[in-house]
Amino acid sequence: MTFDLEVLRRWPDVEGPGLVAMDAADRLILDESDAARRGAADGEVAVIGDTHGALALGAAADGARRIRVHQDALTGERALAANARRFDDEELATAFTSLPLTADVVRGARVVLLRLPRALDALRDVAGLIAAHAAADVVVFAGGRIKHMSLTMTDVLRTHFDRVDVTHARQKSRVLVARGPHDGRNLEPRREMHDGLIVCAFGGAFAGTSIDIGTRLLLQHLPDVIPGVGTDAAIDLACGTGVVAATLALRHPVLRVYACDESAAAVASARATAQANGVATRVEVVQDDMLSMRTDASASFIALNPPFHSGSAVNEGLAPRMFADAARVLRPGGELWTVWNSAAQYRPALERLVGPTRQVARNAKFTVAASTRR
Repeated sequence: MTFDLEVLRRWPDVEGPGLVAMDAADRLILDESDAARRGAADGEVAVIGDTHGALALGAAADGARRIRVHQDALTGERALAANARRFDDEELATAFTSLPLTADVVRGARVVLLRLPRALDALRDVAGLIAAHAAADVVVFAGGRIKHMSLTMTDVLRTHFDRVDVTHARQKSRVLVARGPHDGRNLEPRREMHDGLIVCAFGGAFAGTSIDIGTRLLLQHLPDVIPGVGTDAAIDLACGTGVVAATLALRHPVLRVYACDESAAAVASARATAQANGVATRVEVVQDDMLSMRTDASASFIALNPPFHSGSAVNEGLAPRMFADAARVLRPGGELWTVWNSAAQYRPALERLVGPTRQVARNAKFTVAASTRR
């Protein structure tokens, strides 16, 4: 099959109307970086923030090899691999390597293609890492949709680069081109204390070092008795920075907690939060697409604050998928404790997918409910 960006899919990420695997910003980043990429040797191109593979595969189709790629979402990483296989081209499929966000992603890179993250702390982390470890003549092509960009993004890049140019807009997209790296730094989590709990966060983790109001309500109403204590792990599904997991472990000294999230930044943050609060030996944190690594009927308690965005798009289909997977993993009689924005009206889905659901708490904006597995 001839390479064509239009063929790319989001699978195994959520697919549906309005959800795309690539957009005009991806095309603009590839076009603006074309000359620089063609002048780079094998192993000198890095890609960060590629949503579903358009940047990595677009660069590979133009001849780049040994491309290093970091994607925060596990579903994005899997979509990149699936899209590469779709073209039945061995060179294309082996042109890149997926890596964690460490110095190895950008070490010695002369060209970095960056899909701009919406969180400024995430951009600070990436810009500092590139400035610390990329080649002295590195050129960073950082692009996105104009509606998701701000002038502050340019200021963040100027903290670590001598020069930042702004391209002309095209199809409501724009690229920032950064050169002259300086004052680089390695990744370190930010820390903040909340009522005796230390919250750690790398850039891009939901809510950062704060505790969002939905999670606060859930924390206030978690049960005093956790089913299965001493026999199996409670689960913090979509754990974010690990606030719920660490709280459960602190409140129940013999409890082992399994925390998972599809975001690499969230997983790193949750591990740091567990370590900072002295419960790392009882909190296992893994990167996973929902609960795919857990066997059926293997847990008695799951806590969940479900996301409602897929990338930048609001998607109400995410939470029901999580409810169904939680139901698969719960034992009969086990409980799923969920907090959600009351406007989402998730209770009918919980009743249908998990079992009888009772309201535990409600404030002006959020609802906490407990669903018992049939």
